[in-house]
Amino acid sequence: MSRSDTACFQVFLNALSRKFARQDILLVLDGAPNHRCHDLLLPGNISLLFLPPYSPELNPKENLWKEIREKIFKNYVLKSIDAVRTKLKQAILYIERNPKIVKSITSFPYIRKSF
Repeated sequence: MSRSDTACFQVFLNALSRKFARQDILLVLDGAPNHRCHDLLLPGNISLLFLPPYSPELNPKENLWKEIREKIFKNYVLKSIDAVRTKLKQAILYIERNPKIVKSITSFPYIRKSF
């Protein structure tokens, strides 16, 4: 999305809810203001779990980014925004094609125990 605000987050929540309509979703979030806005309408199949402030070691996406940097971005110097977009597309495909890896590096005990 072009911005990171409440309206964009609402669009994301709605799309996520529709895409996985038959599943319950636990979405782990940091404390960004747009994640905590009272104007959000939380879909019925999504629950939010907020991490404590200043705790990147608890944030599963940090491990996911580390995996992407190691496997896709490595030590590249990208010369244009188009090159960055190409690498990001490769990263998305890598994540989509390797769900077991994603699960193994993001399935923290506190997340599994919350269900």
